[in-house]
Amino acid sequence: MKSHSGNDGRLTTHVLDTALGRPAAGLRIDLYRIEGADSQHVRTTETNDDGRCDQPLLSGADMKAGVYELRFHAGAYLANAGSGPAFLDLIPIRFGIADETAHYHVPLLVSPYSYSTYRGS
Repeated sequence: MKSHSGNDGRLTTHVLDTALGRPAAGLRIDLYRIEGADSQHVRTTETNDDGRCDQPLLSGADMKAGVYELRFHAGAYLANAGSGPAFLDLIPIRFGIADETAHYHVPLLVSPYSYSTYRGS
């Protein structure tokens, strides 16, 4: 199924390290589909040197309406830059996909003591 712009629906992300002012390379991300109290692992990936994933997290037939959760393993990433356990560890972002033909972009802005997200484009 195609969207109005002719593009297949897809889910993407981008992680920026706002403390260092650069992309967060090598950060592990797990994607889960949430159904009630159950979570089903969909895929695991890692950010590239640009803080992006080499492929969409969902696309084509895998792009289905529902509730999803991205789990960003920020603690392991941040531990490489400091000493001791990081204040932030696993950052879960739960969101819904309503339109299977749309582009859902879920960026993460992370620093050692805070994070934020939004629906990007």
